[in-house]
Amino acid sequence: MTMTGQQQPVQTMEIRKEIEIAAPVEIAFQALLDELGPEGQMPDGKPLPMKLEPWPGGRWYRDLGNNAGHFWGHVQVIKPPTLLELCGPMPMSYPAMNHVQYRLTPEGGGTRLKFTHRAMGLLTPEHRDGMEQGWQFKLGRIRELAARRLRR
Repeated sequence: MTMTGQQQPVQTMEIRKEIEIAAPVEIAFQALLDELGPEGQMPDGKPLPMKLEPWPGGRWYRDLGNNAGHFWGHVQVIKPPTLLELCGPMPMSYPAMNHVQYRLTPEGGGTRLKFTHRAMGLLTPEHRDGMEQGWQFKLGRIRELAARRLRR
């Protein structure tokens, strides 16, 4: 057995974003579920389909088939169509805990989406530095999917 005496500091991270979506709150919420689920996409356009079980305690994970995949978290709170909170390791395969909150508020004929991501653990520089741009992309995708649903 090999052991090291190195200590790594526990770090924290907080990201807050807010966007307007030109669609009713029900459509915006469904677009959120679509992006976190089967319509998920990477910034390079590569599909990133996930499974989201939209009930308290439901899992959020990537199913690779043959009992393989990546667990990202659980649904902590869901109050359709205004609130979704997820907690878990997210894309971090090391000691870390994440909590993301999507709060949707009707405004006129559209929706305001307030997003918060908080994390703590042995966060890598890649996650600390890249997470903000990744979430900005995901929020843009939610807006895009809502617009697409509205046109149908």
